[in-house]
Amino acid sequence: MSYYHRHVFFCCNKREPPEKCCSGAGAAEMQAYAKERIKALGQNGKGRVRINKAGCLDRCEEGPVFVVYPEAVWYTYVDREDVDEIIDRHVVGGEIVERLRI
Repeated sequence: MSYYHRHVFFCCNKREPPEKCCSGAGAAEMQAYAKERIKALGQNGKGRVRINKAGCLDRCEEGPVFVVYPEAVWYTYVDREDVDEIIDRHVVGGEIVERLRI
């Protein structure tokens, strides 16, 4: 059994302009928001959910991106509402959010 029920990795890679990067799209702020939201929902910790920053996940052209394990589902997002939907429906509820899946 995995240490975490779900493990989420936000790409927070930074590239020099004009290259596209997740960091330039506010990824670090969204990662921090998601981490606080999971804590507020009481879903953080062993056997539950972990939200992490990651270096380059090599999908910045589709970004910003994050991936949810163990399902290995990749998502893109625009704003907090998208992140909230993924947290509520997939990370907590187990339902993949197809409209944001990449």
